[in-house]
Amino acid sequence: MPSLISSTGPCPPEAPGDCARCVRLVAFRNINREAEPAWFNGPVPSFGADRARLLIVGLAPGLRGANRTGRPFTGDYAGELLYSTLLAFGFATGTYRAQPDDGLALVDCMISNAVRCVPPENKPLPAEISNCRDFLAARIAALGNLKAIVVLGRIAHESTLTALGARKSAFAFGHGARHAVRPGLALFDSYQCSRYNTNTGRLTEEMFHQVFRDVATHLKT
Repeated sequence: MPSLISSTGPCPPEAPGDCARCVRLVAFRNINREAEPAWFNGPVPSFGADRARLLIVGLAPGLRGANRTGRPFTGDYAGELLYSTLLAFGFATGTYRAQPDDGLALVDCMISNAVRCVPPENKPLPAEISNCRDFLAARIAALGNLKAIVVLGRIAHESTLTALGARKSAFAFGHGARHAVRPGLALFDSYQCSRYNTNTGRLTEEMFHQVFRDVATHLKT
């Protein structure tokens, strides 16, 4: 699926509100805007400060989560586990109340997604992942202090490696794995913090916490 917009300069780190790169996602966005006009229903911007040393990359906004609220991982179960973990390890302050005006703030951390628009059934197509990768690469490049990236799931892992110009075959995905993708930058793998993964026991809270424990240790070195 080709891009529908041309670029006349460097790609920005955030997608425009009416990004037209993906025909299917634009159509789904319009359906959602008609059905739920009070929802955010657009490319969800990254959350956090450009000075952050840690970047967390998820797959895509959830339909009733970030697509509704406009903040990554806000409004669904994945956010409950992610933000409680960030609070536990000092990467966030405040109280998470599943709404963008809850006052929660990130500390030395930014959250983004490999695909910025919600896909049908939470399953972006390969071409949509590719179309959105320019924004991910620009987001990574804009973080001048970046030392660690946590990727949530295989798709985020692979898209991030491609955005970094790294060979996917050299860094196999595995929960808890740590990869030295370039000097001064480590990539940490985690399963997606979805209810499906936690309900099936594929991902436990302790497994998820261990990833961020490792990140915290890495950032101290």
